[in-house]
Amino acid sequence: MWIYEKKLQYPVRVSKCDPMMAKLLMEQYGGADGELAAALRYLNQRYTIPDKVIGLLTDIGTEEFAHLEMIATMIYKLTKDATPDQLKAAGLGPHFAAHDSALFYTNANGVPWTASYIQAKGDPIADLYEDIAAEEKARATYQWLIDLTDDVDLQDSLKFLREREVVHSLRFREAVEILKEKQSEKRFY
Repeated sequence: MWIYEKKLQYPVRVSKCDPMMAKLLMEQYGGADGELAAALRYLNQRYTIPDKVIGLLTDIGTEEFAHLEMIATMIYKLTKDATPDQLKAAGLGPHFAAHDSALFYTNANGVPWTASYIQAKGDPIADLYEDIAAEEKARATYQWLIDLTDDVDLQDSLKFLREREVVHSLRFREAVEILKEKQSEKRFY
């Protein structure tokens, strides 16, 4: 199963307290195209995927949990020294009132995470195309987050996450081709 090492997949550094950026990062924490939704989507889909690619969903789903941990670390570091007034000014007043400094799975608008974000059709090709789309949407969001901060340390970690989304998309595309080849094979009984 899993072996947990108390070390982030990639270092997370931030240069300053920035509650507004933390609020924006919550999109990747508890949003529809965020890391939690991706991890659960892939680990759920693996039960109806052919054996030839089941390991891929397990590997990428597990890695998404590592990315979730990185996003949580970013949000924590960006808000740990923030005053209640700074949190309120960043639009995090309602979050602070309900959760103090604890993380809670919401998107950047404060909408709670929901299981309806997880897509699973049961058709391996359809599910893999959904996964490709999820990775591309996450890649785009990471690019926009990079563009929204001037913190070069934070940008570094976000660039790492953006590039992992590209790799995942490519791996899912390869899996689609593997399954298409399998579909076209003649079956003998």
